[in-house]
Amino acid sequence: MLSADNTSGHDDTSDTGWKAAWTRFFRSRDGAAAIEFAFLSLPYFLIVVAILETFLAFTGEQVVANATDTFARKIRTGRITYALGRTTDMTQAQFREAFCSEISILIQCSATEIASPQKLYVDLQTFANFSDIPTTIPRVSTDPYADIDPTKFKYTPGGPGKINMLRVYYRWQIMTDIVRPYLTTIRPSGGGLPRDFLIVTTAAFQNEFYP
Repeated sequence: MLSADNTSGHDDTSDTGWKAAWTRFFRSRDGAAAIEFAFLSLPYFLIVVAILETFLAFTGEQVVANATDTFARKIRTGRITYALGRTTDMTQAQFREAFCSEISILIQCSATEIASPQKLYVDLQTFANFSDIPTTIPRVSTDPYADIDPTKFKYTPGGPGKINMLRVYYRWQIMTDIVRPYLTTIRPSGGGLPRDFLIVTTAAFQNEFYP
C-alpha cells in the first residue's frame, strides 16, 4: 500500500504542544498566593494605617479635651487670672505656652506655633450670661463649607464670679484621610479638601468668688 504524503506542510503536533502549554499555564496554581497577596497588600496596609491613625486622632482629641478641662478648672478657681495685678496673671502667650506644655505628651508646639498659631487655637472669653455663649464656631464666611476664622478668637477671661468659655481648636494632620474630607463642612479657604482633622473642645463655667 502507498502511504499518504503530508503535502500541506502543517505540523499538527506543534499546535497541540502550544495548546497544552497554555492550558497548563492557566491551570497552574504555583505562586497564586503571592500574586493574590500582591493585589491585596496595598488596601490591607492602607486599612491598617487608617485604623492606627484613627486611634491616634481620637487619643489626641482626648488629650486636648483633658487639657481644656484642666485649664478651665484653674481659671474657675483663680489659679490662672488675667489683668488683675496678681502673680497668677497670665498673658495670652503664657497661657498658650502652658497649654502646649500640658498636651506635650502627644502634641508638640514649636516656639513659632506659640507666637503665631497655625494648628493650635485658643478662644477664651467672658460673657454676661450662659445664654450668650455661642453654640457655633466662627467661620470666615457664610458658605456652608467655610473654614474657621481665628481672627474672632479672643483672650479675655473674667475674674471672680464671671462666666467664661474656653474653646480650643487643633488641626490634627492625617495621611490616610480618604472619606472624611468629603463629609466635613469645614474646608480650607482655598476651596480644596482638608488634610487635617479639626479637634474642637469646649468648657463653659462660672468662676468661683475667689478672693
